[in-house]
Amino acid sequence: MSIQEVQEEIIAEFEILGDDRESTIFYIMELGGQLEGFPEEEQKEENIIKGCQSKVWLIAEENNGKIHYQADSNTDITKGLISLLIRVLNDRSPEEIIQADLNFIEKIGMGNIIGSQRSNGLASMIKQMKLYALAFQTKLNA
Repeated sequence: MSIQEVQEEIIAEFEILGDDRESTIFYIMELGGQLEGFPEEEQKEENIIKGCQSKVWLIAEENNGKIHYQADSNTDITKGLISLLIRVLNDRSPEEIIQADLNFIEKIGMGNIIGSQRSNGLASMIKQMKLYALAFQTKLNA
């Protein structure tokens, strides 16, 4: 599936929940529980995303021209948010990630659901994921 198709799938899932904020937050937390296991030895300062209120650890590796992300957080909601980003951006080429227009965030009304503090953190997560993509793109093109 393309990045846009995955985003449309997420939008459809959130439309089912309607305007029920409690159900939406519970669903986001549930999504965080589906993240692949994060290596405990990678829960170190250098892997923390700066700008997040909660602790969010993110690592990335390149495999056959695609970037694979792993993440974890010390809060369930934040873990759910990073899981959505990973779902959209994982195992894509650096170019796809860098050029991705993550319109699902606005379309599902995430700003209204999580508030300004977490919205800033979400922007930091996106920025870090795109920075990893840029670094791998530079390395691959060297």
